Amino acid sequence: MADLLVVRPGPLTTVQDLGRRGVAHLGVPRAGALDEPALRAANRLLGNAPDAAGLETTLGGTALRPSAPVVVAVTGAPAPVRVDGRPAAWGAAVRVPAGALLEVGAATAGLRSYLAVAGGIDVPPVLGSRSADLLSGLGPAPLAEGDRLPVGSAPPGPAAEFVPLPGPPRELVLDLLPGPHADWFAGPPPVAGYRVAAASNRIALRTEGPPLVRARAGELPSEGMVLGAVQVPPDGLPVVFLADHPTTGGYPVIGVVPRADLAAVAQARPGTLLRFAPRRG
Repeated sequence: MADLLVVRPGPLTTVQDLGRRGVAHLGVPRAGALDEPALRAANRLLGNAPDAAGLETTLGGTALRPSAPVVVAVTGAPAPVRVDGRPAAWGAAVRVPAGALLEVGAATAGLRSYLAVAGGIDVPPVLGSRSADLLSGLGPAPLAEGDRLPVGSAPPGPAAEFVPLPGPPRELVLDLLPGPHADWFAGPPPVAGYRVAAASNRIALRTEGPPLVRARAGELPSEGMVLGAVQVPPDGLPVVFLADHPTTGGYPVIGVVPRADLAAVAQARPGTLLRFAPRRG
C-alpha cells in the first residue's frame, strides 16, 4: 500500500471527508471539509467515491512525498502545484512518481485548498468519518512533519476531465433565514458594514462591524445548533457556525445561513467585505 510522507505540513492541514452525519445527538460535531464542493470536485477528477478523504490545507499549502506512484488533484483555493520543482496542473489529475516531492504552495486567492489522492487517504474512520474535528479532538490530528498517511486502493469509478468551480469571493453575500430568536433583536443585521474577522476558524466565521442591538434581555438555556446558525454573543457581533461548531450554544440565534452559501464562507479571507441578506423563512 502506498503512503504519503509529510515533508512540510503547512500552517494547518487536516484530513477531511464529508464529515460525521447523524451523531449530533451524541454531542459529536459534524466536522468534514469546509468547502465541500471543492473536495467533491477533487475526488471526481480522480474517480474516487464522493466521500473519500483528502487533505484540507489552510493558506500555506503542504508538501508530501509518496512511497509509490500516485495520482492527485488539487482544487479549492488556487495554489501553485509542483512535482520535484516542476509546475503541475491545479484542478486536474496529476501523476506523481514514487519518491517525488509534491508541493502545494500558498493559496493565491481564497483560504483552503483540497488535495485528493486516487484511492483516498485511508486513515481509520471514527464514528463513520475520517475527518479531523479540531473542537472535540476526534479523528486524526493536524498533519505534522514525518507523518505517514496511508493511501487506499485505486478507485473503480470513471474520472472527470474537468469540474467547474466558482472562484473565491471578493465580497461575501450570505442569505440569512430567520432564526429561533430573531425577535430578541431590534432588527436584522445591517446589509453592509461587516468584514470577516481574523479570529475565524473551522469552528466559526467571526465578524467585525456594527454590533446588533438586543430588544430583549435575559439568558438562554443551552440549545442544539445547526450548521450555519448565526449566534450573537454579548459583544453583538454575529458568529456563523461552521463544520467544527459545538452541538449546543447559549446565545440567541438570529438566523441561519443556508448550506449552499457556506463553501464561499470557507474561502473568505480575513478582511473580506461581508453582507447579510435577510430572507423570509
